[in-house]
Amino acid sequence: MTQLSKIFLKEVDRTIDGVIKADDEISLLLELEEYVLTNEIEARFESFLDAYNNYAGANGVWISGFFGSGKSHLLKTLAILLENRDIEGVVARDLFLPKCEHNEILHADVERAIAIPSRSILFNIDQKATVIAKSQVDALLSVFVQVFDEHCGYYGKQAYIAKFERELDQRDQYAGFKSAFEEAAGIPWERGREQLLLEADNIAAAYTKATGSSPDSARGILDKYRADYRLSIEDFAEEVNRYISAQGPDFRLNFFVDEVGQYIADNTKLMTNLQTVAESLATKCHGRSWIIVTAQEDMSRVIGEMGKQHSHDYTKIQARFATRMKLTSRNVDEVIQKRLLKKNETGIVALEALHGQQANNFRTLFDFADGSQTYKNYRDRDDFIYCYPFAPYQFGLFQAAIQSLSEAGAFEGQHSSVGERSMLGVFQQVAITITEHQIGQLATFDLMFDGIHTALKAQIQRTVTRAAQQLGDDYAVRVLRALFLVKYVNEFKATLRNVSILMLDGFDRDLTALRKQVEEALNLLTQESYIQRNGDAYEFLTDEEQDVDKKIKQTEVDAADVADELGKLIFDQIIRERKIR
Repeated sequence: MTQLSKIFLKEVDRTIDGVIKADDEISLLLELEEYVLTNEIEARFESFLDAYNNYAGANGVWISGFFGSGKSHLLKTLAILLENRDIEGVVARDLFLPKCEHNEILHADVERAIAIPSRSILFNIDQKATVIAKSQVDALLSVFVQVFDEHCGYYGKQAYIAKFERELDQRDQYAGFKSAFEEAAGIPWERGREQLLLEADNIAAAYTKATGSSPDSARGILDKYRADYRLSIEDFAEEVNRYISAQGPDFRLNFFVDEVGQYIADNTKLMTNLQTVAESLATKCHGRSWIIVTAQEDMSRVIGEMGKQHSHDYTKIQARFATRMKLTSRNVDEVIQKRLLKKNETGIVALEALHGQQANNFRTLFDFADGSQTYKNYRDRDDFIYCYPFAPYQFGLFQAAIQSLSEAGAFEGQHSSVGERSMLGVFQQVAITITEHQIGQLATFDLMFDGIHTALKAQIQRTVTRAAQQLGDDYAVRVLRALFLVKYVNEFKATLRNVSILMLDGFDRDLTALRKQVEEALNLLTQESYIQRNGDAYEFLTDEEQDVDKKIKQTEVDAADVADELGKLIFDQIIRERKIR
């Protein structure tokens, strides 16, 4: 038999960063090389590039999708591609265009977009705004001003210092000031501006020398800038337009903002500010400055249930961010299959034979019953080769699992995506775990737990850890992990049959023996109060729920009380007449 490690086109244990970070410049070449242009993303790309190449008023793009769907990877790819960045001697155009050779329209649109000279400012807004309270009215604008100032080479952390530097630069005095400061202070200006209180005299001396002003007027010059500085969206937009105009007639400056949805959340003021920033840039720059942002799920899910008084703000954002790029589970399935699970010739031949043997059994093996939602099964031979060693239902069910766990507050971190792996990262870890298995064996659903357990809250990890220490039954612990993953997935009914499907580890498995093994594990977990049985379905119990379940089990009930209660049920509710003819 062939090992699973021998059937993949690329090594499954190669470095794949599960979480794409906006500020990470180290892996740009690998990230662009490995980017998968799925059918869904192709359609999204076409709609965006049509708007970008043919400006018609709206300059905002909203990329949405569930955790791990590839929003940040798409955002970063767009940022690199539009400015056609040189990465280790290779331009982005040469890396990306081969991915769309089969689509002539998209290929031509990409060429047109790249031909427009542009620069991209890519940043994670929550990361840049860590020291700014969201309650401040200018919190969101402050971040945009900061990244723009840094892009221009000024001191972004203090906007009034950046303004001081910019005005010197506009008078061609900035270089002379920096030189005079270094001569006076013995350190470069880039270090000196971070310790203003210690360098006040040197700053005044350098300013006097560079501008020819009197020592009296130079004294405390930055204090005057601090006192006079005012932040406004209109001034920011005008400054951006001034910068763009200085670069050339067709130049564009685009802002790529990661995690903006979580940042604005249900804060109406931040929501309105985002809309106003986009609107002001459109008004002042006439399509030469775009804002492309990412957010979990769609906009209504991010902003939440709004009252009527807030609905107009949401409508404004919708109007400005007219281009939507929504990523769905179908896109993630295709990325995982093409990037991670692509098979070599040996794998294709072996899996074709396996498909021929097992195709008639797929419905029996993988169709959930007992009231559960219908999940995808293998469609045909190609789908089987693409998905194996995973079953198609695992993509959709795992997506639903992490979404529902996130909504239930099971994850640590400021936002549910912080510290978690993407679906690609989780599936890669599972694939690595089973690489020594033989063809014919399958990945079980409980293995997905290892991909997210480090991001779970401590009390949830503690429940599973305690079970592993106390039960002495590894298989029961695996079943417990599977039940935890589906705990909040309302459309999945964790019956004995359905849990047996989650734990199916091979096509040659004795289904009767598997069912018996799962049943014994469920009985043990129920007995020890790690799970509870409701009718024919089983449910994972949190620590609090376990305490309640144990108290119920420990409560003694007198047999006479039981008989009395049964009598009431039968004769008072079911059989209402005491006399029967």
